[in-house]
Amino acid sequence: MHEEKPFFMRDPWVYDPQHRPTPRPDAHLGFDTRALHAGFHPLKDVERFRAFVPPIVQSMTYPYERFDRFPDYIYGRSKTPTVSILEERLASLEGGEAAVTASSGSQALFSLISTIARPGDNVVTSLNIFGEGYKQAATIFPERCNVTFRFVKDPTDPASWAEQIDGRTRLVWVETPSNPCLFITDIRAVAEVAHAHGVPLLVDNTIATAALQRPMELGADIVLLSITKFLSGNATVLGGAIVGPEALVEDIRWNTIEFTGAIMQPFEAWLTLQFLETLSLRMERHSANAQAVAEFLAQHPRVLHVNFPGLPDHPQHDLAQRQMKAPGGLLSFVVPGGIEGAARVMDNLHLIVHAVTFGTSRTICMHPATITHEHMTPEERAAAGIDDGLIRLSVGLEDPEDIIADLDQALSRL
Repeated sequence: MHEEKPFFMRDPWVYDPQHRPTPRPDAHLGFDTRALHAGFHPLKDVERFRAFVPPIVQSMTYPYERFDRFPDYIYGRSKTPTVSILEERLASLEGGEAAVTASSGSQALFSLISTIARPGDNVVTSLNIFGEGYKQAATIFPERCNVTFRFVKDPTDPASWAEQIDGRTRLVWVETPSNPCLFITDIRAVAEVAHAHGVPLLVDNTIATAALQRPMELGADIVLLSITKFLSGNATVLGGAIVGPEALVEDIRWNTIEFTGAIMQPFEAWLTLQFLETLSLRMERHSANAQAVAEFLAQHPRVLHVNFPGLPDHPQHDLAQRQMKAPGGLLSFVVPGGIEGAARVMDNLHLIVHAVTFGTSRTICMHPATITHEHMTPEERAAAGIDDGLIRLSVGLEDPEDIIADLDQALSRL
């Protein structure tokens, strides 16, 4: 009865360095237009949904028309109509063939590695990665799956990346800008190294978003996103995504996520679709505010160091200007006194909120050494630039003068 293999019985994805992504049909449209229309148009989708706004299809199962005909949607663990619209929009914004969502950015990374790596394989990365990603790399995958992670010694040097790659390397992974020290990796240079060894490049584009940085235009094969951060922008949504070749995305969907059920739910996907409509506008304001705050902190007598790619003294300032449209809304700075000094500043903030996330409309701060990157050894934190006195600051959409005034009065307590 089933002469052809059902669409959900996917073969494992194998990276092909010669593969050229299928051009997107909406590639001729501008970024902001795609942020509003990709995946859904009120007139073009009138047969599916007679609505001006993408609907919330809050159903976890879907009926078959006939015994021998599989519907487009089967069960809520793999995909739903509302989530599909979001996935199409994310793929369009990043310039990828397809996307699959996850319950968080960390889960998206886990689903990707679980799909492409087998016992004995390895992934090449650096210490400039988010804390939960480091935990997966240092402990979870090596101890539970026998998949090891190799950390390059000098991420500014393409040769340092090349020397870590061998015949069992399945992925090269960079996060740029990095959390929390805003290290900028040269995407094009690392892509050339990875491709020369027949290995795909993953870029975590969470901090910049596609509004400010297009990794695939610089040679990346796969993009990792935490939707929780700037993409949603207000701390109401938990989600993540992988954007990349359609064959890889569907391998993740049907051979991993189908069994873990870790995609976003319809309501969260619907909320994200609304928030994406203003992504470009928000990222411009985040960047402008962060620039003003960084310049204030850089000249403050009680601040030892500021990490922000928009400052001329940032080690990769020139690279950031070439690679990014704007520097983004995240920065970090070091105060004297280590943990005690950081605590004193953070406990005396009135407007700025102490919370564990970034990319929100409100300005928030966090202490990486004791919260997100506590799994690193002191030596690893030192190598990554995570000082005990380092405070991560996600600059929001408030009037910048008010953010600066709050920082100034808190710093005066040191």
